[in-house]
Amino acid sequence: MSSIKTYRAKNLRDALDLIRADLGPEASVLHTREVRRGLLGRMLHGAQIEVAASTTVDVPSRFAPEAVAPEPAAQQREPQPPSLLDVDYRARYREAVRLQSSPELDELGARIKQLYSDSGSDAASSRDMPDACFHAFTDLIEAGVDETTCRALLEEARRGVPDAQAHDFHALWGGIERLVADQLPTTGGIRLAEGERRIVALVGPTGVGKTTTIAKLAANFRLREHRRVGLVTVDTYRVAAVEQLRTYADIIDLPMEVVGTPREMREAIGRLSDLDLVLVDTAGRSPRDEVKIQELKSMLGEARPHEVCLVLSCTSGEQNLKVTADKFAPAGVTSMIYTKLDEATSLGHLLPVTRSHGLPVSYLTDGQNVPDDIQIARSSDLAHRLFEAPAQ
Repeated sequence: MSSIKTYRAKNLRDALDLIRADLGPEASVLHTREVRRGLLGRMLHGAQIEVAASTTVDVPSRFAPEAVAPEPAAQQREPQPPSLLDVDYRARYREAVRLQSSPELDELGARIKQLYSDSGSDAASSRDMPDACFHAFTDLIEAGVDETTCRALLEEARRGVPDAQAHDFHALWGGIERLVADQLPTTGGIRLAEGERRIVALVGPTGVGKTTTIAKLAANFRLREHRRVGLVTVDTYRVAAVEQLRTYADIIDLPMEVVGTPREMREAIGRLSDLDLVLVDTAGRSPRDEVKIQELKSMLGEARPHEVCLVLSCTSGEQNLKVTADKFAPAGVTSMIYTKLDEATSLGHLLPVTRSHGLPVSYLTDGQNVPDDIQIARSSDLAHRLFEAPAQ
């Protein structure tokens, strides 16, 4: 009978310690997942990771190469290198360090080199590096980064770390953050020029915070930069959203137009010709409703916006965000706004989403307060927020 047990802890590292203490160094990790508790649960008890482990079930290395054609039964397979999540590997390495066992360290150092392609490190640094790599790997996993991306980031970061710092977790982590920052393009926010009107539209699914984000942008440009701002909303499907935006417009003292057809959009844009900035709030669309997406495209065709910002909620999963970005592409999206950073349990999944579409990020929002809780996205700051390094 197989003995599979699950363990819960606030992070992956603590869960692995529990497994080793309970099942011993021979245990294998079968899978990990984040425990979904909801916002209230996270506020009261914090995030939690669940890990399944067993002393009898064998699992292949999570860094094993892609599958190849089956080999003849008589042909001997070469042993696969260990996974960095392997409890046995971690326990052996730490015990070898404690005992200063040179043969053990040499063996483990050689095996870890199999996990990462040519790094150019000498034998001495290979002894020190595995532990730093392990910590960086588990921290990236906890941040929501997929394993393929983790491995690529670690390989490239190792090549950029001087040999003298090869054992330093913080040097490795700093290299990872710099790599990520280079892969996260940003726009620097909406730029206005004297004597020119700029039209910016926000699009996206329902419930991602478009109307609140519009209000934040309008309030900041009107109250803090003293610009002439106008609002246009085509959200006639949800009366409450129109009234919400109208309330903000009244408080900030902004002109506002409500439109329902492409012709009305053209006329409304014409009436706001003397302003510095016109912000267009669109109806939330399901990314799977291609007819509605085409209607949105027609509406924006009359507005002729200089920028079309796709608003995405960080609480959505990676695959859902990628599908949404694909479906809204015909609307002429030029940048992305990530909302609800404060509600997401992890942010690492934003990296592959941003990289796969090549769209720059313009703004980040992390709360409901207007005009606060919105920031212009900066590559270095965004990289740091995605992968905030825990204390070592």
